[in-house]
Amino acid sequence: MRMTKMLLCCAIAVLVATGSMLSCKKKSDQADSVRGAAKIVVTFAGTEAATTGQSRMMQEVADKLNATGRFDASVQVNGALGATDDLVAQARSGVPLVVPSDPGRLASQFNIPDLNILMAPYVLTDISALQKLPGTAIFKEWQNQLEAQGITFVADMYNGFRSFYTLTPVAKVTDLKGLRIRGFGNNIGNALAKYLGFANIGIPWGEVLPGLQQKTLDGCEVQVATAYGSAIFDVAKNLALTKHYMLQSSFVCSTKLLSDMPEADRKVFLDTIQETARKYGDIVALEESTFYQQMKDKGVTITEVNISDFENAIAPLYTNNDLGLSPGLKDRLFKELGL
Repeated sequence: MRMTKMLLCCAIAVLVATGSMLSCKKKSDQADSVRGAAKIVVTFAGTEAATTGQSRMMQEVADKLNATGRFDASVQVNGALGATDDLVAQARSGVPLVVPSDPGRLASQFNIPDLNILMAPYVLTDISALQKLPGTAIFKEWQNQLEAQGITFVADMYNGFRSFYTLTPVAKVTDLKGLRIRGFGNNIGNALAKYLGFANIGIPWGEVLPGLQQKTLDGCEVQVATAYGSAIFDVAKNLALTKHYMLQSSFVCSTKLLSDMPEADRKVFLDTIQETARKYGDIVALEESTFYQQMKDKGVTITEVNISDFENAIAPLYTNNDLGLSPGLKDRLFKELGL
């Protein structure tokens, strides 16, 4: 009898131990399955030099994502993978790219004219407005319109004010008349050229320095970090500080890329991009004065123009509604931003 009880106790102990081992193995197998899951491949692709805030921001995002063990993220800059609009088109088709475009480009490429308001000349001049933008109803409407076309607007980062860098001095609006200036090859770029009197040459950024050297271009309009990173100072020795656009890096990616991600990974992906964009928007703003000083150190003459003259020259753009903005759009945007 005593022997039977001992055998029974041993049998129970074996069963308990076996069950525990099976449970541990199951948990271990599940962990191995997660660790062994294919990483999410994504490339951050831009056209700016590696030294700019936009490029450094993308590298930091890629590093953070890779540190999670769930992503295989890489970065390509200097237009290595192509021009911005081409990259956005690839992302739209499902290629796993994150591309920094801008509101004006997106407005033209996806036929959403109201997006132009974010970069229309002399409309948004308060950098802090971009921190509030994602929480507005109007921004969510634009996101929905883009997602219906296969693109998700992930984040909008401040990337500097744009001004004119020219071979000859520009101190007033009439000094731009007839000059061949590389600008945005979209509705915003064409409207700016129309009212300031220059010829808008919408070539890829990589062709700007050779164009200036060969004098097929008389200048360009761009943010100071990109001008410095591309050594525009080697040729264009004049900077007219017009600050006509508040440039934004509008990070977009394929809607399919996001929908294919597990929910937890998607949250990490979006949170990381948005948080790092806010961080680098502040960094870009702080660094601008340093870049202007470096431009001076390279022999560039910086002219503080009368901004009012340029604003007055641009005013008919809004009277004539060249950008096709909806009635009352500016008032609605400013109200939602609290401006």
